Amino acid sequence: MAIDLTPLNQIIEKWHNRKDFLIEILQDIQDKYNYLPADVLMELSKIIDIPLNQIYEVATYYKTFSLQPKGKHQINVCQGTACHIQGVTVILKALERELNIKVGETDKNLDFTLDTVRCIGCCGLAPVLTIGEDVHAKFNPSQVPRTIEKYRKMLRKRP
Repeated sequence: MAIDLTPLNQIIEKWHNRKDFLIEILQDIQDKYNYLPADVLMELSKIIDIPLNQIYEVATYYKTFSLQPKGKHQINVCQGTACHIQGVTVILKALERELNIKVGETDKNLDFTLDTVRCIGCCGLAPVLTIGEDVHAKFNPSQVPRTIEKYRKMLRKRP
């Protein structure tokens, strides 16, 4: 399936075709496609005249970028000390069962990606996870099915 490059052209225009905005351009590409598609990066290389290997150096250096498709909902589970003590391991196992994926994977429908982070920074609310920009504090395993279903309903409502 061919990737629509129209958004890429709009993103590049937004940043005035400037090489020094490569990170910002990559962030916008990631926001649009949910990852950095190889075809898009090749086209970017041609348009702003940066060698493809330099683009890949930046894309692989920062953890925020992904060369693999990500789910529409990115789940990040905190594994900081407070969350660990409060039982985040059980929550992770419940999420893996509910989503039928392991940490670091994306489900086959590209709806959810499950990952861990070292610390979210709200230890007093442990255990904590985020789904996109939403913070779920004092989370427990029994909340997993209801929470995932809420986000699945949001996906079904999208046009």
